[in-house]
Amino acid sequence: MAATVSITIVGRSYEVSCDDGQEDYLRALAAEVDHRAAALLRSVGQVGDARLLVMVCLLMADEIAELRRNKGNGGAEAAAADAALAGGLDTLARRIDAIADRLEKA
Repeated sequence: MAATVSITIVGRSYEVSCDDGQEDYLRALAAEVDHRAAALLRSVGQVGDARLLVMVCLLMADEIAELRRNKGNGGAEAAAADAALAGGLDTLARRIDAIADRLEKA
């Protein structure tokens, strides 16, 4: 069953679906995105919502790439970490797509 969570990113509210029990996790993710977006707005000034979303995603993807380069784990631990990261990225990508769709319609 899916739950619906209201999140706010740089002052705009969005209703996002997630699996039951994942509501607090989704709110924490949204808070991180909101924090990064607000910091980016302070440094680059006002940009469109879609452009801001792309910039935040690129910054987060850069951090993920850096973590991958520096993880230093080998074998099964690295494979398990990669699988978990891939699953998380897939979920995040779907959520980002949904937010982008909402931004385009707004």
